[in-house]
Amino acid sequence: MDPLSTPHTDFELPLTELAVGALRFAEETEPGVIYRHSLRSYLFAAELADRRGLKPGTDYDDELVFLSCVLHDLGLSEKGNGDQRFEVDGADLAARFLTDHGAGEDTVAVVWDAVALHTSDGIAARKGPEVALAQAGIGLDIFGRGKEELPVGFAERIHTAFPREDLGYALTDIIVEQALANSAKAGPIGGFPGQVLRRHLPYGALPDWHDLIDRSGWGDRPAAVRSDADIAREPGELSGLFERCLQTGDLEGLVSLYEPQGVFVPDPSGTVATGTAAIREALRPYVDNDARVTLRPRKIHRVGDIAVLSSTATVTGLAPKPLTTDTTEVVRRQPDGRWLYVVDDPFFGA
Repeated sequence: MDPLSTPHTDFELPLTELAVGALRFAEETEPGVIYRHSLRSYLFAAELADRRGLKPGTDYDDELVFLSCVLHDLGLSEKGNGDQRFEVDGADLAARFLTDHGAGEDTVAVVWDAVALHTSDGIAARKGPEVALAQAGIGLDIFGRGKEELPVGFAERIHTAFPREDLGYALTDIIVEQALANSAKAGPIGGFPGQVLRRHLPYGALPDWHDLIDRSGWGDRPAAVRSDADIAREPGELSGLFERCLQTGDLEGLVSLYEPQGVFVPDPSGTVATGTAAIREALRPYVDNDARVTLRPRKIHRVGDIAVLSSTATVTGLAPKPLTTDTTEVVRRQPDGRWLYVVDDPFFGA
């Protein structure tokens, strides 16, 4: 078998024939960003085990932890994408791979559990040390859970060797893409307790998936976001982003502040631009004429993921004289945590 390449050889990995074969299979089967996540998950799991006083060969089987981590996201690959939730699709594909490569029934059973249960808090930890360690390493790489236990510089070394590429959002995009194409992959009872409880708590009391990604500390960003400075994390931050994009002549930046089917009213005539293409053309004269808009917030009313904003806007550059108007905007929190305009009407009631 071909030797492992750098940067793999910079880290201590199980080098059994089955382990190396699984690593090759994951690399060939999964998108690169998922493969590197799977490998980082093992490295984090092994380090957590050491920090917690667990010894390979005595307290846990290192090869089983490695197999569980390296194969845990096969369900997010094209080959592993079936009609079940991605964790179970991945577990089935992992089991087939292991069986085809001569693994025993006990090995297959442990890895199946680890892969199928890696998103199941409160269950994986009760299924044995290998399953628990695999979930711990996976959770550390996504959410940053337990990273305070790592030695200084360890995470940075791993991320240098195996770059994140905004893993949290890249992984989320694949899950959503699969579910949109096949509703069987995201049934209504998935995460049922949390979904029910969320309706009975104050907004933000129970963090969602994207909240956890944001709090991980790894700095992952959605693909559409060029930098953290382009994100409105609160409704009131949108006005500042609008002013800045207009001042710099950033037409695409302006357009990115609206939902794909958002509404913008560009002038007092009542013209309505709906959708990304129409909003781009409605905003183009603002950029071409070097217009400026100053927004002074008046009121913000927020309920859950929806907020209504009112500002006093002064527009210069579109007409011979400055125009002042009170605006009305409806904004919505997106699944990735950003706030975007749904309806932006500077002339509502004018």
